Amino acid sequence: MDPISLKKPPAYGITSVDHALRLAAALQLEGGLTVTAAAERLGVARSTAHRLLQMLVYRDFAAQGDDRAYRPGLVLEMAAHSQSETARLRSISMAHLERLAELVDESVNVSVRAGGTTRFIASVERERSLRVTAREGMVFPLARTTTGMLYFADLPDTKLREHLDGEHDGVEQSAQTMERILRDVRRVRRLGFALNIERSERGLVAIGVPIRGAGGVLLGGLSVSMPSVRYEEPRLDRIVAVLRTVGADLEADLAH
Repeated sequence: MDPISLKKPPAYGITSVDHALRLAAALQLEGGLTVTAAAERLGVARSTAHRLLQMLVYRDFAAQGDDRAYRPGLVLEMAAHSQSETARLRSISMAHLERLAELVDESVNVSVRAGGTTRFIASVERERSLRVTAREGMVFPLARTTTGMLYFADLPDTKLREHLDGEHDGVEQSAQTMERILRDVRRVRRLGFALNIERSERGLVAIGVPIRGAGGVLLGGLSVSMPSVRYEEPRLDRIVAVLRTVGADLEADLAH
């Protein structure tokens, strides 16, 4: 595997730009942030978070209400997923993600469906020389993620074919490609988890299980991401078992 194939920060990345983009993504997905919450998320001083938020206001990515909290501005489209649900899911997930990352010693994520895409709303990465960096704020087509495959698995075949028919991922899909996706979805239904081997990025493997709410409604996906050089099939059963245990605890906290 070429290590460069994993998504890495730019060699000359600008930290302030990265911080601003992370705050913009959080505003879009969750609907509101205070200066204190923004500072805690980025691990910076409140004065730094305040300056970043004020710049987002200046460029209409954010707006400040009478309560001094910041909300999405005119530039940001409203996320399809409920902002209150997303914010709550992320907040409750973080402790479980920290635990999961420690148990599997790999990067872990929570993501949700937003229209025809998967959006990563929370990530914890491990400090390893070769690792998958945090996905938080990233967006991928549904068919290229474990959460997307879990969503597809919940659809009847007729609805799934409607989704896949014609334009998909911006490209007209061949009958062979559609059948491959259908075959993969049936495997997800049978096994109860999704396996993504270089579907979203070359050199990356992800394993995901559903996060469900009341009535079995799919709220999102809980996943482990690793470089493909560390993926070994004998590890799969253990990782899935840990994912299911942590996922059940997360669902219990959400129910309360």
